[in-house]
Amino acid sequence: MADKPSFFSSLGKDIPASIVVALVALPLCLGIALASGAPLFSGLIAGIVGGIVVGALSKSQLSVSGPAAGLTVIVLDALEVLPSWEVFLLAVALSGILQVGLYFTRSGTLSEFVPSSVITGMLAAIGLILILKQIPHALGYDGDFEGSLSFLQPDGLNTLSALFYSVWDFFLPGPMLVAFVSIVFLFWWDAKRPKNGPLKLLPGPLVVVLFGVIANEAFKIFAPGLVIEPSHLVQVPVSGSIGEFVGQFRTPDFSAIGMPDVWIVAFTLAIVASLESLLCVKAVDEIDPQRRTTDKNHELLAQGGGNFLSGLIGGLPLTSVIVRSSANVAAGAETKTSAILHGFWLLLSVLLIPFVLNLIPLAALAAILIQVGYKLNTPELYKRRWAQGWHQFVPFIATIAAILFTDLLRGIIIGLVIGFVFVVARNFRTSISVANDGDFWMVSARRNLYFIHKYELQNSLNKVPEGASVVIDLERAEFIDPDNIDIINSFARNARFRDVAVTIRGDVDHLEDIPLEAPSKKVVYT
Repeated sequence: MADKPSFFSSLGKDIPASIVVALVALPLCLGIALASGAPLFSGLIAGIVGGIVVGALSKSQLSVSGPAAGLTVIVLDALEVLPSWEVFLLAVALSGILQVGLYFTRSGTLSEFVPSSVITGMLAAIGLILILKQIPHALGYDGDFEGSLSFLQPDGLNTLSALFYSVWDFFLPGPMLVAFVSIVFLFWWDAKRPKNGPLKLLPGPLVVVLFGVIANEAFKIFAPGLVIEPSHLVQVPVSGSIGEFVGQFRTPDFSAIGMPDVWIVAFTLAIVASLESLLCVKAVDEIDPQRRTTDKNHELLAQGGGNFLSGLIGGLPLTSVIVRSSANVAAGAETKTSAILHGFWLLLSVLLIPFVLNLIPLAALAAILIQVGYKLNTPELYKRRWAQGWHQFVPFIATIAAILFTDLLRGIIIGLVIGFVFVVARNFRTSISVANDGDFWMVSARRNLYFIHKYELQNSLNKVPEGASVVIDLERAEFIDPDNIDIINSFARNARFRDVAVTIRGDVDHLEDIPLEAPSKKVVYT
């Protein structure tokens, strides 16, 4: 058994990974704040809190938290309903308290009932959306905000039409050149990275970002026609002093705590943020190379603590985010040190070098996310699901299509519904076999019997004629629903009136502790 990675032994991988995640997270924090109608700095606060606070509290080793695209519509609507930004911050803080309450009710365990086909479908859908959404950014078209996962876009286009528009009608040679070289380098670096020496820990995405900055500065001198405009660069708010930086933090308006709308927003944020976080953490466990399992219920405590603090100091609501988490896994992180450090890098870079960050082309970051998207959406994933049969492949594909053509939350709900339909359908397969040799009959449970098997059990027992001998074999069933036990009891009680000899096999004492009755001498338990 491999040794558990320690803090110091994993630093060589966690530090480079944390830098990659910080580079990916930076434009996402700003883009989601912009799409939410919130101050840009509030997205950075949520990213910093998500890294440092949630990273420290969470038991997940690889998930990364921050502002989430899935909450943008809720935030946008809430800001229209609530009278001020400070009142909204109160709702965010209250949502964190409510999430902590969900932790005490152990609500996190509900995520364990999500079919794996839906989880892998979500990962593949995120990968596909990353590729489709980032190609326009790579070509210089920024009609949709960074981090968007919705099919419909604010610019009137959608994921597919924006892709065609950027390819055929709108592209800029500067961003396209930076993105193309960056993508080629990233895939080459993954294949040819030195296995030994100092370069083995050099993160390819960092090289790509540096290349993008240097290339654009070179364009200004040698090829003005290729210069990437400021609108296609990272745009971090720049503070003139420490006092101005601190002044961007805000505190909630606690006087509004009695407003019904505040509590409605808080409950909505708590439920949606919890659902997204739990599904994200479960998905990250699926792609963890070490296959570690996270305590999902404890994750609610970590997320609640993060949202409470984020609301207290002026940040957006946050969740565990699959894009950042996937980038963390792809960058080779081993422990949650990477998530925590990425929060520190965000804080230090925004505080000390915002003007340097504003030199980074979005095209370079698009190249990084396109590679992450491919790693989530490899052909092998589809082959593996196809080999598992229709009951796995159909929910998998349906989840991908639903997320791609709606948004993350609606798509997951649709995928869950279809997934559960297939679960029920599988359980409707013949669970009871009936055989007979003259007057001797055998009714056997082939697996556990649940509520949905009542009709099949009743129909099988009804086939036993008067005067016959029947063995009801329950030995292969570890669980029998009480309703099915009632059906067996009723059949046994009625047997004496039909001159039927009944023998019941199985460890009856362990069938939900509900004793099977013996109403006549012809009923024998073996």
